[in-house]
Amino acid sequence: MIKFAIILLYLFSIFLISIVFKKFNEDSREIVRKIIHIGIGPLIPIAQFLKIGQNSALYFTGIISLMVLINYTYKLFPTIEDIERKSFGTIFYCLSLFILIWLFWDKDPYALIAGFFLMTFGDGLAGLIGKSFNSKSWIIFKQKKSLYGTLTMFLTSLIIVFSIGYAQQNSSNLNYFAIAFLATILEQFSVLGIDNFIVPILSALYFNFFITN
Repeated sequence: MIKFAIILLYLFSIFLISIVFKKFNEDSREIVRKIIHIGIGPLIPIAQFLKIGQNSALYFTGIISLMVLINYTYKLFPTIEDIERKSFGTIFYCLSLFILIWLFWDKDPYALIAGFFLMTFGDGLAGLIGKSFNSKSWIIFKQKKSLYGTLTMFLTSLIIVFSIGYAQQNSSNLNYFAIAFLATILEQFSVLGIDNFIVPILSALYFNFFITN
């Protein structure tokens, strides 16, 4: 119970920060979502550190996913879905995490963390930087992408996979660039928030196959 209390306390603190930020920045709805998007990133290594079992992690993630789905339908907590465009991003976010836990919790936690971090930090920071600074932009499936946001995604992804690979004592440098490039390409396809699914899943599979093994 103490382990899950720590997890819940961490989640509560992230949502509290987002609510306080929104109170003083009412016009920054996208940033509020990114605070949650990025803030949940450390949750997996925290749970791994607490030695929470795979089944417990799956049950917990499943419950959270159900709550997100209910919230998406009834808008009980509008802060999470408070964006102008239509997106299933939060649902894909939870679904991808559930699949990553099922695939890699015990088998390859490095791949799990890599895939999840590429979504939370890479995609999250790309969205923040891309919307905060003007740069050359283009449209893919009616979704606007920017040069600065794309560069942020690539560089953040490269730092993440290099750091995790280094912790794993793996020196597959070319594969680090390949996975960062793959994640960056996948992030371009963000219609309806699908990037929250394809980026972590495919990146984690690539990491597991070409870096871990």
